[in-house]
Order: sequence, then structure tokens, then C-alpha cells
Amino acid sequence: MSSETMNSDHRQMTKKKWMIGSVIGVLFIAMMALVLFEGTKKSVALDADGEQIDIRTHAKTVSDVLAEQEIAIGENDAITPALDTALENGTEIKWEQAKEIAIMIDGKEQKVESVNKTVGALLEEQGITLADYDIVEPSVDTPIQEAEQIDITKAFEVKWVDGGEEEAVWATPMKVGELLRKQEVELGEHDRVEGLAMSSEVTPETVVNITRIELHEEKVEVPTDFIVQEKPDANMFKGETKVLQEGKKGKVEKTFQITVKNGEEVSREVVAENVVESPTNKIVAVGTKVKEQPKETVTPSRDNNAPTGGREFYVEATAYTPYCAGCSGITATGINVRANPNMKLIAVDPRVIPLGSKVWVDGYGYAIAGDTGGAIKGNRIDLLMPTKQQAYSFGRKQVKIKVL
Repeated sequence: MSSETMNSDHRQMTKKKWMIGSVIGVLFIAMMALVLFEGTKKSVALDADGEQIDIRTHAKTVSDVLAEQEIAIGENDAITPALDTALENGTEIKWEQAKEIAIMIDGKEQKVESVNKTVGALLEEQGITLADYDIVEPSVDTPIQEAEQIDITKAFEVKWVDGGEEEAVWATPMKVGELLRKQEVELGEHDRVEGLAMSSEVTPETVVNITRIELHEEKVEVPTDFIVQEKPDANMFKGETKVLQEGKKGKVEKTFQITVKNGEEVSREVVAENVVESPTNKIVAVGTKVKEQPKETVTPSRDNNAPTGGREFYVEATAYTPYCAGCSGITATGINVRANPNMKLIAVDPRVIPLGSKVWVDGYGYAIAGDTGGAIKGNRIDLLMPTKQQAYSFGRKQVKIKVL
């Protein structure tokens, strides 16, 4: 091999070594630059709406980091620390995206955005105050992420009257029957809600008026009057009477159905009667024998038929019948004048003429003081007449009487 050839090979080898050295140098510098570049990055922990991301970045602020991550920031999103906070190595960033949710209050909708954790916290943030009886769906402790819509029904006061006792209760729109159940009110068999059906809607103007009605029975024994029977007796003179058998009142057990409304008795009705003891009729013998009139040589005056003896005075007399208005047909002494309409009987003031007295009345004859009357006071008497016509014909007049 010639010397020229050897020199040429040496030059080529030297050039190749230089080129390799240059490449290695450039690579070293690039590597050192990369090391220095990476060394100046900051380590940042990002909580992106629950997703944990570790980041190394040259970004200067929190806002820059979020921009690098292509996170669109909403107006109501929650970011900590603040967007303009300068980054430091180890900075922890938290971004919570606000959730849009509809709030319905008594049917009126409003849409809001919030990062609150629960329904209750959201309502408090929005300044919505709940009363004790308001209804919220879903409940206030429901996580906001599980709620698409919050329904609020505001409660209102309703006038409530139960058995006459009045108060105010809280209600929401519902049926009357449902309100009764919520108030744990039970209706008895005869109780009623005045003017409302169980299906009626409850509003702030509703008045729930519950009438409590109780029905019960009561048994009472009451006396029954006896009948006075007259028995003609030809051995006794007219105007004379004799008691052959004393009367005795009977007994009837009456069953009353009593209606009590809101604690007060409002009606009492007889629903059954049972005879406990039958009455014993009074039997009176009445004379039919006519006295022979003695011959008189002098024409007698009107008063000559008056009996001798007794207390004599004048009274104001009227007449009544067994069927007069307000009359029961049974006298104060127990005589049944409807069964004995032709009986001679007068109503008196017992303070003037004792009951049971035999009385002679001018123009009427002998009678028994056997009755009283509300209008018969003092020197007043009322004569028993069989018919209205006879009573009307008698009218009102002054008559002489004798109490025998």
C-alpha cells in the first residue's frame, strides 16, 4: 500500500470521528436542555369534578392549568384556589361543575345552578325557607346529583272545628278524607263533615266542620191516667154521685231514642212503649131519679132553685169543651172528660174553691170542681160543655155559685 493511500484513509477516519463527536455533542446538549426544561415544571394535583389528575406544568396560574386541560368554566362552578392564584409546586386545585336543577314551588318553576351537596343546602343557598308542614320532594338530605327537579308544596292554615271545638291546622292541597287521616281523626257512624265530601279539595278557604252525633236509648217509667166511668143509678136523685171504685194510675215504660249533637241533647223520641201496670178505672154512680117538685103557691124567682147552705158568691164564668186547644182530655184530678163529655164539671182556682168540692152554679146546676186552668185565677170558673156550640153560646157572664 502506497503512502498516499494510507494518508487518504487516515483523513477519512478523522472526519468520521469528528462527525460522530458532533452528533453526540448535540444530543448531549439537547438532553441537558430537556432535563433542565422538565426540571422547571411544577407538580399540580387537579380534582376535576371528582376525577383525580396529576399534572406537571409550566402554567403560571390556576386558570392556565384549567385552560391546558380544556375545562370550560361555568359562571356558578366552584374553583379552589381562586383562578388568579399563582402556582407552586404541590398546588392542589379543585373544580366542581355546577349542576342545573329545576325548583317547583306550588307549580311555579325556577331553574338554578349549584354545587351544593344536598337539596337542603341548595334551598338554603337560594334563600328558600321551609315551614314545618311544607312538603319537599326529594327530601332535604338527598344528594343534589340524584335530583333532577325539586318539588315544594307550601302548607297553609285551615279552619278546623271538631265537635264545636275550633282550632287551626296546617294542610297542603289534598282531599278532605286524606286530611282527616293525616290528623288521625276518625268519624263515628253518625258523625258528619258539614258541607264537604271526602273527595273535596282542601284550600286555604276550606272550613272543616265535624259534627259529632251520638244516639242512645233511655227507658223511663211514666204514669198513665185512669178513666172515670159513670154508672147510672135509679136509686139516687139526679145531681147526686157516689164513688163505687177508686181509680188508680197505671205505669208505662217508654223507650226514648236520644240524639246528642256535639255533646248537647237536641231531640228525644219515643220509639217503644211497654205497659208495666194497667190503670184501674174510677167508677162513679150518677143518680137518675127525679125528685118530685112540691107545689108552690108563689111563683119562684130564678134563685129559688139554689140549695140552702154553703158559701155563696158571684164569679165570672166561661165555658170549654173536652177537645179545646191545648187540652189533653184529662183533668187536673185525673178525670177523662172526653170519655164523659156530659159530666157536670168546672175548672176553678184551688185557692178559692178546693178541688173535689161540690158546687152549685146558677143556670148550670150541680158540678164537681175537678179541673184547673192557666187563665182561671181568683173568682173565675170554666164550665165543661159537650160541644163547641154550647160553649160559644154560653159566652162570658157573671153567675152566682154556692160551694157546698
